[in-house]
Amino acid sequence: MKGKTFLRCVALGILVACLMLPSAVLAAGKPIILGVPTSLGFLEGKEGLFCVNMAVDEINAAGGVNVGGEMRPFKVIAIDARGAEPGVPVADVIRAHKKLILEDKANFIVFGSFRSECAIACMDVVGQYKVPMLLGTAMSPAMEKKVQSNYEKYKYTFRVCLNAVYLIKYLGGTMAYLNKQFGFNRVFIMNQDVAWARKTGDLMVKLVFDKMGWKVVGRQAYPTGSSDFSAALMKARAKKAQVILPIFDMPQSGILVKQWKSMRVPALIAGFISPLAGPAAWNSFDKKIDGAINSIFEIGNVPCPKVPKSVEFFNKYKKRYGKPIEAGHAPAPGYEMVYILKEAIERAGTLNPDKVVAGLEKTDRVGAIGRIRFNKGHQVIYGQDPKETAMGCMVQWRKPGKRVIVYPASIAEAKIQLPPGLKPAR
Repeated sequence: MKGKTFLRCVALGILVACLMLPSAVLAAGKPIILGVPTSLGFLEGKEGLFCVNMAVDEINAAGGVNVGGEMRPFKVIAIDARGAEPGVPVADVIRAHKKLILEDKANFIVFGSFRSECAIACMDVVGQYKVPMLLGTAMSPAMEKKVQSNYEKYKYTFRVCLNAVYLIKYLGGTMAYLNKQFGFNRVFIMNQDVAWARKTGDLMVKLVFDKMGWKVVGRQAYPTGSSDFSAALMKARAKKAQVILPIFDMPQSGILVKQWKSMRVPALIAGFISPLAGPAAWNSFDKKIDGAINSIFEIGNVPCPKVPKSVEFFNKYKKRYGKPIEAGHAPAPGYEMVYILKEAIERAGTLNPDKVVAGLEKTDRVGAIGRIRFNKGHQVIYGQDPKETAMGCMVQWRKPGKRVIVYPASIAEAKIQLPPGLKPAR
């Protein structure tokens, strides 16, 4: 009798202990493997992985993913594919994807390759092995074209971050404002010599400047790793450019801003320079970047008061990691894509890749980047209204080190102001 009582007490103790364990432990099914091949030496890749991990921990702590009635946890396996580094061949990035799929048995690829050249090549890999992939940095529109050109082969690829076309629309809207408000119509383009940046520059000329009557007074491309931009800045000044449009995501591109300031080039910088995106830029550039306008590719990477979930996400990241998000591109999509995938798996009720693809196509979620839905090319739709689309924005640096959202109007906190020393053209 005493033995039975003892056994009952042990059983009760085990039950109580189980109830006290985090729900992530209770979701003790076979893990769902998320492979993350990115460039961890770059800010976007590092913070993107942080956000994937944050979402995974939240989901696992809440019980995991309901796969046809079985609660299963996510497990992240990351690899530094190094695709964003100068000279790293596409073949190396492909091998990293294959390792995750064949050796680590990844069920899904999330965040994906950093560069568009690599991501587009890896669409063949995930298509071959039928492993759904959600991209978070690569921006070339060729991805959507590839999906639609051979749906059955390439349907496994989706993109959550914005693409180059949507970036054009945000930059183009900003240029239209500068023209209307200040009479500016002379621009010098400086872009990184990689696919997404070249394409962005090309489309800005074709779809924005030519149609709006702007004169492109010069353009210069710089290979990844460049650290001296003075030649192009001198040309911009000599050609009397009123606006300098930079398109860079490499760490060294921050030097452009320092040189712009030290050379006192009388033109407004308005574009995208990766190191200029985050709050640390103010001190990094000696508090001398006021007036510069920079693109934040997706809200959430900057808190947007008119989209409360973006503020909630931004604050959660800061609390978890002890510092704010610095990258203007990728972290918020990295976080959201894990929830997008969870919901798609639960809609499908299985990990069957074709059924999960169908579940992903039905995505309609309100998150840190706005309303999230995919188009026919498996690209999340970005626009001007966070109630209907995902959102990017333009911020302007203001003293004493604040990023103010100035475009689009639906989420703007203030109007664009010219920095000291720069006057309207009319």
